[in-house]
Amino acid sequence: MDQYITLNTENINKEHICCAISDKKHQQGVIEKKQWIKCELTKGHTFTKLNVKGKVFVEYTNIENAWASVIGKNYFYIHCLWVSGSYKNKGHGKALIEKTIENAKKQNKDGICIISSLKKKPFLSDYKFLKKYNFEIVDQIDDYLLLAYKITDRNIPQLSPAAKNNNIIREEGLRIYYSPQCPYISNCIKEVNNFCKNNNIKLNLIKIDTLEAAKNVPSVFNNYSVFLNGEFVGVHLLNENYLKKLLNIN
Repeated sequence: MDQYITLNTENINKEHICCAISDKKHQQGVIEKKQWIKCELTKGHTFTKLNVKGKVFVEYTNIENAWASVIGKNYFYIHCLWVSGSYKNKGHGKALIEKTIENAKKQNKDGICIISSLKKKPFLSDYKFLKKYNFEIVDQIDDYLLLAYKITDRNIPQLSPAAKNNNIIREEGLRIYYSPQCPYISNCIKEVNNFCKNNNIKLNLIKIDTLEAAKNVPSVFNNYSVFLNGEFVGVHLLNENYLKKLLNIN
């Protein structure tokens, strides 16, 4: 039988957090991510993974404490659900969703929500997959969706007012909101910063380091949010290669 592990204050130092397991350039990000998790564990944060060296995990918290563009109460918010590589199509996604639903019911939650998109986008869970498990659209900004699995009809969550009302910034160049929630972010920010300096591109990096700041990012935000010349362009983590594509630089 597959063994799943949930991180806690006693095992987090010795357990890996699935992403960036062996890539040395992301180890600073792993350190920052683990430190963030340690702080959030006391607020109901849950990280459950398959006991293997792979990316098979679900990470969620109480919506009231979710560092994301969502508002509501008595819901779980899923930050990340990821099954990759040879572990795909073996029932792990289903098992992780079912474990999350089981925990939500045990804690008398009204449901579970997650940010997704109409068209599949990197770093967001697949809408078609979630739809199979009775997640439905409860709010939307352009292609970005807030999906909910409803246990009751109470307290339906929403995308934040900041995301809905203020997603145009009067500013040239790049503006990036980021947090320590993903271990890939630290190196991405380093690459973007170096690339912009070397190519004379205006860059405004805004580190999100509080719950209040995360709830008030003026766009869809799960851990990263990018504007180009005042317009929101997405939640894709930028490295140098992707940034070249975005800016149409060869």
